[in-house]
Amino acid sequence: MFHRSQRLLLRPPWPEDSAQVFSAIADEGVVRNLARAPWPYSCEDAREFVSRPFDPRFPRFLIARADDSALVGCIGINPEGREIELGYWIARDHWGQGYATEAGSAVIEIARMLGHRRIVASHFLDNPASGAVLRKLGFAPVGRIRPRYSRGRGEQALAAEYALELAGEVESDMRAA
Repeated sequence: MFHRSQRLLLRPPWPEDSAQVFSAIADEGVVRNLARAPWPYSCEDAREFVSRPFDPRFPRFLIARADDSALVGCIGINPEGREIELGYWIARDHWGQGYATEAGSAVIEIARMLGHRRIVASHFLDNPASGAVLRKLGFAPVGRIRPRYSRGRGEQALAAEYALELAGEVESDMRAA
């Protein structure tokens, strides 16, 4: 599955992307904000990530700039218990340029087309920039802050939880038409 937005190309990761993924994510400042990525992040971790089987119900994408194919980060939706969770990371060189919001909008559109009715997300409290991205994407705080394990930190840290209802938006759009 591919998606083209104004500035970005979202595409599946391929095995030949492992070196580029490694160089983009092997930054403790990036990995410490993630729940599932380990620190230190190794070349083997990147090879394993790009070799995972693709599930069309839960796509994950490399985020590349459309003009020069530079790797910006990664984004996707994953099953998390009974929920569908949005996760993403942006390489440090690309922070503050709106790429997470642009890629997030695209993935929300894809999730809606796939029939998902609700998406959840969270951010560690010491990463308020991610919370700002989630709010720009329309996620609302659910009023819960809880400890969440971060493999990158090797410990739990407090995370704020958010949710985005997709089903009501589609149903409202259909009634308005």
